[in-house]
Amino acid sequence: MNNPSPAGMDAKLAFTREYQSRIPFVTHLGLTTEALGQGTARLTMPLPKHFTNSLGTAHGGVIMSLLDVALCTAARTLHPDSIGVITIDLSTSFIGGGTGSKLIAEARVLKDGRSMIFVEGEAKNEDGSLVAKAIGTVRVRLKEKEGSPKGT
Repeated sequence: MNNPSPAGMDAKLAFTREYQSRIPFVTHLGLTTEALGQGTARLTMPLPKHFTNSLGTAHGGVIMSLLDVALCTAARTLHPDSIGVITIDLSTSFIGGGTGSKLIAEARVLKDGRSMIFVEGEAKNEDGSLVAKAIGTVRVRLKEKEGSPKGT
């Protein structure tokens, strides 16, 4: 597979940021897609006090949300003509506390299929320490063909 040019990657990053800006929950979390590759994505998320738990570390639900968006973003890089991807399954192991001013998620596609994609990723603190690992399955939502019944 050919590697996209830097200009092509900039256009993909701009497209990704624009569609993510229309997702209210992603906007609420302050997620930013920092980098994209073929089947990879790197996102960051600020860690304000109201995203923490009683221990003062990142709440597990916030970490899982970051990982979910990162995994889906990596998957979508391989299906640019789709209308999106949806999570079918997400399993997360929490390894360390999320601390500092932001969390970083890196995700990659393990296996790409026509409609199902297997992905993995990790969330880290700014110092590189591991917070959580996730593995998931996402489904590609294809554009409907003209004249075909809904849901086929």
